Amino acid sequence: MSGVAVVNIPGSKSLTARALFIAACASGDSRLRRPLISDDSEAFTEALASLGHTVRTEGEDWIVTGSSGARPVRKAEVYCRDAGTAARFLPVLAATRNGTYRFDASEQMRRRPMQPLIDALRELGADVVCEGTEGTEGHLPITINACGIKGGHIVLDAGISSQFLTALLMAGPLFTDGLEVEVSKLVSVPYVEMTLAIMREFGAQAFREGNTFHVAPGHYTSRDYSIEPDASTSSYFFAAAAVTGNTVTVNGLGSRSLQGDVRFARILGDMGADVEFTDEHIRVTGTGTLRGLEVNMRDISDTMPTLAAIAPFADAPVRIVDVYNTRVKESDRLAASADNLTRLGIDVRTGEDWIEIHPGTPGPAVIACHGDHRIAMSFSITSLLLSEALQLDDPACVRKTFPHFYDVLTDLVTRWNHKDMATKSFA
Repeated sequence: MSGVAVVNIPGSKSLTARALFIAACASGDSRLRRPLISDDSEAFTEALASLGHTVRTEGEDWIVTGSSGARPVRKAEVYCRDAGTAARFLPVLAATRNGTYRFDASEQMRRRPMQPLIDALRELGADVVCEGTEGTEGHLPITINACGIKGGHIVLDAGISSQFLTALLMAGPLFTDGLEVEVSKLVSVPYVEMTLAIMREFGAQAFREGNTFHVAPGHYTSRDYSIEPDASTSSYFFAAAAVTGNTVTVNGLGSRSLQGDVRFARILGDMGADVEFTDEHIRVTGTGTLRGLEVNMRDISDTMPTLAAIAPFADAPVRIVDVYNTRVKESDRLAASADNLTRLGIDVRTGEDWIEIHPGTPGPAVIACHGDHRIAMSFSITSLLLSEALQLDDPACVRKTFPHFYDVLTDLVTRWNHKDMATKSFA
């Protein structure tokens, strides 16, 4: 008989970052319930502190000091660690102020592109200086000599990352004339819809009309805001149920979720899993069948490695398309997934924006994590079906979004009564 279990998933990284940003801009103090506690979210709170905001802990909640209670900071060194949200969101917030603000981050984050955001800020009148050596224009470190933003109409390429658009939209109410952004390219649309929804919950006027996004000038109002469990993180546990023939339920996620990555569970349903969505939960049960398919994951690309890691167990090839933007994440996730599948002895092919994985029996291997939490967590699920655990070369990189991932995964398979899985070590 298959095991049945409920898994408690940490708060959404995306919602936590957006709520922190908006709460910092609000007129009073806001309470964020069940935020994500991880390296990324802590980096965000530290960066906010550098800009004069306080985030204090009350039990499982965070209390964020809004703009009315923040101390003015006219000069700051802001270090964002590996956090893409902090590195891409907060320079726009700084540009709305008066002062000099220098942003830097880890070597990994320095490699990730910033040019579309820098171009947009300059078009809006901000003085942005790229401080790296020759050839590093469009990357951190940058210095912003800020004197406020008037706003108006701009054109933005958000085809590499929707975070550039999100940053501008969230700061839009602080611009004197508001903001109108026409996007020439756009990826990860659900993340932008999430941004608009949370902005409106804090009192902003923001909407989309075709390829143009409108934000009225105004202000945010502080509030009590609950963070949903992270849908991207949930994908690992949904995948684990699908490949092992067990059942997992994640409460707090459901058909009304703001997070587009809940669609990953529906993909598992297309592959043969039994999937149940309600307003309050998502439940996935493995049926012993995992069918191959072709799927466009452009808008839920953070879950591409999860699907790639379990694809060898399907009965036909799994082809994932339109995911070029995964090449400019914490690692080149297309290349990293293909490399690790090849190490496992799986027939895999890739192109500029696609990967095709053929059925096979993975063998023992050392997984190259590339310092990427999603690669480490995804291939930990592959390991569940192997007689010998895979070795991860950097298991600790999961701290970025889920420090207790291995403990939670081990507890889950124990409750499924799979003692052979539970005794595996991923280090």
